[in-house]
This record gives sequence, structure tokens and C-alpha cells, in this order.
Amino acid sequence: MKLGIIFGGKSFEHEISIISAIVMKKVLKAELIYIFCDYNREFYLIPTKKINSKRFSSGEYKKYKKLTLKNGGFFAKNIIGEKKIDFDIALNLSHGADGEDGKFSSLLEFFEIPFVGPRVEASSISYNKLFTKMYAKEFGVKTLDYKTLNKGSSRNIELEYPVIIKPTRLGSSIGISIVKKKEELDYALDVAFEFDTQVIIEPFVRDVKEYNLSGCKTDKYEFSIVEEPKKDEFLDFDKKYLDFSRTLRVNEADLSEEMKEKLKETFKKLYEPLFSGSLIRCDFFILDNEIYINEINPIPGSMANYLFSDFDKVLSSLTNFLPTCTQVLPQYKYINSIQVAKGKNGKFHTK
Repeated sequence: MKLGIIFGGKSFEHEISIISAIVMKKVLKAELIYIFCDYNREFYLIPTKKINSKRFSSGEYKKYKKLTLKNGGFFAKNIIGEKKIDFDIALNLSHGADGEDGKFSSLLEFFEIPFVGPRVEASSISYNKLFTKMYAKEFGVKTLDYKTLNKGSSRNIELEYPVIIKPTRLGSSIGISIVKKKEELDYALDVAFEFDTQVIIEPFVRDVKEYNLSGCKTDKYEFSIVEEPKKDEFLDFDKKYLDFSRTLRVNEADLSEEMKEKLKETFKKLYEPLFSGSLIRCDFFILDNEIYINEINPIPGSMANYLFSDFDKVLSSLTNFLPTCTQVLPQYKYINSIQVAKGKNGKFHTK
């Protein structure tokens, strides 16, 4: 199988996407075709043997073939016209905006390119932390209490400190701050509003236990191990950035089998049918033996390969269970019936 890795995009998480894409060379057995989207949203075909992080920061990628996205795939110009880039299925590996907010999903679906990754609705809900909380509550999954604040709104709000401030539409811990007293609030909000026009404010629970579980649905659910990430107060950008380059499997969390099963059941409530065709990672809190969803990562860093004993097998299996679109055939019955009626009556009536 040939797998087209689509990465990059116009996003604060652009660099993280590059790291994730490079990691795929180490963990996947399929033939990989790399398609890079730069900050100008232009696509380039990057030779697999030539891919490294400096090639992008230096702008050297521009010497490779520029691609055009059309019905059925990506195309590159040649002497006699253009040639379609040969791959079987695409893997959306663009983190943040473009990749996770639904833009790439829309393009791939519109141009009928089969792909692994969140579809438009899944992207819209999981990219926005407020929508994620609303979605989780609808399916009976607990979330921490929260407030929202829009840029330009009054900051005269009553809070019980400490709290954690998060941009609503951003990942990788970018723009996140812990506020321990009122005097720190304005600065934390200024930082968050550099990245988004809305923030989520949650209680900061010290020493809360966090657990990550990744998985997907094929003919059955494919689950990773449950990981308890090592952290200080929270996983900041630098720690998460290093995580994206991980390929070695991590140790399983010290949890009872009963609690692991509860996490899996909660995962299932969130996954199907919205995230069909995706390999996602859910980040959970456990408080007083109760499970809370923190975030849904529709395109986890490095695809959370380090949580699986055989990541290549899981991803390969998922490519055989992608959702399909309902076929719509041209009919024009309604228009034809109007024309017939018009011909009989000599007039064209509408209501």
C-alpha cells in the first residue's frame, strides 16, 4: 500500500506536524508519499529520502514539485501536461488549524480522496474545546466546570483560584497558563488572546491524575495501552513538542483492570460514529474515581504510535474501514417536471 502523508498547513502547530510526519518513516512499513502544505497553503511533493526538518525551515522544499489538488488526487505538472501522484490512501497528519479544524477534511472529501483522519463534523467539534465539552455532556461524559471569555469582553469575572486558561481553538498546550491569584489573570488572558479570540477557564486541580487512551474502530475497537503522562503542573508546549518525536513504546499506567475498562467504554461513547475513519487519542482525568474528558485529539502527535504494540498493523487495518459517502446520481426530475407543467399551461408558476 502507498500512503500519502499530508502535513504542514497554516497553523501555530505547523512545526509539530513536520515532526509527526518524519516520525512516520520510522514506524510505518507502507511506502510513504509526502505531501507538504506550506504557510502559503501551497502543496509540494517531498521525496521521502530527502525529508528532514531543516529542509522546511530553510525553504529548500520549494525546489520540489508543486502540486495541484483536483478531483481524485494531487497532480504535478510534467512535459506533456500533468501526472497524478500515486498513492492509495491519504493520512491527514496536519495538527491544529487546516488539519484539525476541518479545512483539509473538506478538501479531501470534496475531491473524493480516501483518507484516514477526522471528517468535517468531527474536526469542528474536537478542534473547539467548548464544542468538545458540549458534545461530551450530550453523551453522558463528565467534564470539568468551565467559563468562557471572549476577547474584548469585561474581565471583571468572579473566579475561585487557581484556574487554568486555555485558548478555545488550539492544541499542544500553546497559550495555556495557570493563574494562581487575581493579579496574574490579565497577563494570562493577554497571552491566550494572542492565539484565539475566546478562552476557556477551568479550575486547576493540583495533582489530578491524567490518562491517555488512543484507538480506532475497524471491525472491532483497536485500543492502545493507557498511559499516565509524566508532568509537572501540566504538559507545556516544550514537553509535548518532544513527545511528538517519540517512537518507543511507553509504560502502561498503574490502573485496575476495572478502571481501564471504564476508560475504554467512555472512549467508545465519544468515538462512534463521529470519529469513524480516525485514529484519535482521548485525554482523561480521574477524580474521586470518576472519569472526566479533558481533550479529544483527532490527529494526535505522531499518531500516538508509542501507545501501541503494533501501530503499523492498527493503522493498516483502519484503512480498510473508512467511511464512504452516499452516492448522489444526477436526476433533474424536479426541473423536468416543472418544464413539462410549463409546457402544458403555457405559464410558469412558482410558490
